[in-house]
Amino acid sequence: MQAGCEKLQPRKTIYLMKPILLFFLLPIAVFSQKLSRPELIRCEATAKNVTIIRDNWGIPHVYGNTDADAVFGLMYAQCEDDFKRVEMNYIVKLGRLSELNGEQDLYNDLLIKMLIDSAEAVSDYNRAEPWMKQLLNAWADGINFYLYKNQQVTPAMITRFKPWYPLLWTDGSIGAINTADITTTDLKNFYSGEAPDHTMIETEIDQQTGSNGFALGPSKTASGSAILYINPHVTFYFRPEVQVVSHQGLNAYGAVTWGQFFVYQGFNEHCGWMHTSNNVDVADTYLEKVSEKNGKMNYEYEGAQKPVTEKMIALRYLEAGTLKTKNIKAYYTHHGPVMAVRNGKWISLRSYNRSIISLAQSWKRTKANGFEDYKKVMDMLGNTSNNTVYADDKGNIAYWHGNFIPARDPSYDWSKPVDGTIAGTEWKGLHRVAQTVHLYNPVNGWLQNCNSTPFTVAGNNSPLRGNYPHYMAPDGENFRGVNAVRLLSKGHNYTIDKIIADGYDTYLSAFEILLPALVNSFDMSLKPTDSLYAPLKDMMDVLRTWDYRSSAGSIATTLAVEWAYAVSPAIQKVYISQDENDQVERTRQFAASASAAALLQPLLQVKIDLVKRFGKWQMPWGEVNRFQRIANEAQDRFEDAQPSMPVGFTSALWGQLPSYNSKYYPNTNKRYGVSGNSFICAVEFGKRIKARSLLAGGESGDPTSKHFSDQAEMYTQGRFKEVLFYKEDVLKHIERKYHPGG
Repeated sequence: MQAGCEKLQPRKTIYLMKPILLFFLLPIAVFSQKLSRPELIRCEATAKNVTIIRDNWGIPHVYGNTDADAVFGLMYAQCEDDFKRVEMNYIVKLGRLSELNGEQDLYNDLLIKMLIDSAEAVSDYNRAEPWMKQLLNAWADGINFYLYKNQQVTPAMITRFKPWYPLLWTDGSIGAINTADITTTDLKNFYSGEAPDHTMIETEIDQQTGSNGFALGPSKTASGSAILYINPHVTFYFRPEVQVVSHQGLNAYGAVTWGQFFVYQGFNEHCGWMHTSNNVDVADTYLEKVSEKNGKMNYEYEGAQKPVTEKMIALRYLEAGTLKTKNIKAYYTHHGPVMAVRNGKWISLRSYNRSIISLAQSWKRTKANGFEDYKKVMDMLGNTSNNTVYADDKGNIAYWHGNFIPARDPSYDWSKPVDGTIAGTEWKGLHRVAQTVHLYNPVNGWLQNCNSTPFTVAGNNSPLRGNYPHYMAPDGENFRGVNAVRLLSKGHNYTIDKIIADGYDTYLSAFEILLPALVNSFDMSLKPTDSLYAPLKDMMDVLRTWDYRSSAGSIATTLAVEWAYAVSPAIQKVYISQDENDQVERTRQFAASASAAALLQPLLQVKIDLVKRFGKWQMPWGEVNRFQRIANEAQDRFEDAQPSMPVGFTSALWGQLPSYNSKYYPNTNKRYGVSGNSFICAVEFGKRIKARSLLAGGESGDPTSKHFSDQAEMYTQGRFKEVLFYKEDVLKHIERKYHPGG
């Protein structure tokens, strides 16, 4: 999942947040616990030090005396907006999803428990520096005080939040669990004791998603100030918009992932940070040579036998209204947990999926006061899942491709399992930031990343691929990257409005390659007497005159997008392994080699499907492609009969910079959006911060709130609101001002 950019690593990430919740089907009612008298006194005292101001969009501006006060207020505000999402993120990270959803999620839970050790999280909490422990305590107090003050809220499972929980999830990315190429099917096949399940095919992660980050230096802007464009593509409503301020130097605005206490993508008075996901190799699999002797498992290492560590893991799951327990004996080598078996060899995984260093880095970046300070934060090397696009008030722009990158012998192909019996395949420490792919203040004056190769991050002024080991940047080019380079190369005198306009460019660059191949196949392969000619001619006439831009009124967009999804899954793959062709090259190869039948038959099927759904094939994209906000994706479902709005944007998969990923459901004839543009923001770092932002739908997860959908129409049209960063501006737009619990 998600870059989170959102982090959306294809072959390397497993999504664990399946939205199949049974909130109202638990066998036993659960109620919020009472706070003890000392706890209540502490929380009420903290609440007096916190003021939450909700502006006219419902955005919480949280002001605290200390950083810990601000965290307390932030968590209280998050719970007000969507407690269910806050809780669900920690149900997942605790490995307890099966207690809600049943046995179907058993191996998701097993994976979490094998990779994220709660005992280690508790140990980290106990040994944490005082400043960190204060934040963690405030985090738990803020949520628990919310539950105490809102007894009508019934948690699905967690009635008491513990201060070590944030140490289970130390990265704000949507897909922060990195498993190399291991899947939950691998895990099930190894540990279930059943025959391997070959019917449960896990496909590549949804390659339609990702993120865009742009940074413009003074030479490219009208004001001479740097501009940052923040455009994560994630599951809708995965992050709310917030501001947190304290008298200890905290003043961060942006998107915070539900249940976390740091602004993940955003800015402060001095600098801003945007994260995009990548394919940097940060987790590796090892082929272990295992044998059994006297009932004990051993594995070979450097010619000697070492004992396999065994650990019993208890998994609870819901079945017929009753919680049952399944005990699984898990195995570990010094590389990490054993996750699969292939060709008779056990596969272990080495990874870095939670760390107090990562959490500290996530917090400290929000308080960086400029470029040198931000670079010190990057030197912590705790960010395992993101690229960073940066801009600041001194005009600096910068890009880092990854951060936590183990040093390894480059003669091995690290995209595949390596020999675990020898020391030569061990990690050799971490690469220093100076050794990683990065770029500061390029002469062209702009930087971009769209989950694409870092070797086009600044056009012709980009880092050179040959200067780095392959595992450091295996990412290929994609069509968004092509489009971003095209726009930023020719753009000048940028303002916030202009960068938003470029960020919402609807040009679908993939069709520069795909559509000529389709047209040529029709013209060269079909005669008027052929059976396909008449059914396709009118559709081809529409496509011939298309300008490759999507819009709500475009019939050509409907035909092209539906056809492109149908022709070949290969052109939808964005992330690559070593020596694979990237998306752009694969698409070129497909267009050059595809047979006429492979191109034309899918178009005929599109016509058949459209007529079946709508009674005609001449469907404008906005009538097919809709935005409908529902109360709870787990329990509610999209319905054609309910109100929805037309959306002219498409998946970013085809090169469009704004992302809107929609799909058909079994009970719908129309497409409904599920992910893509979420929190979007453009910020200019002048003498005063200027910024504009937009959310998918609205701030609140409560369908009875006016802020559930007050940004919905704006969202479908790409119309932004002014960001209220300074308190004097916030005070002019007060909807509600209160202390937590007040």
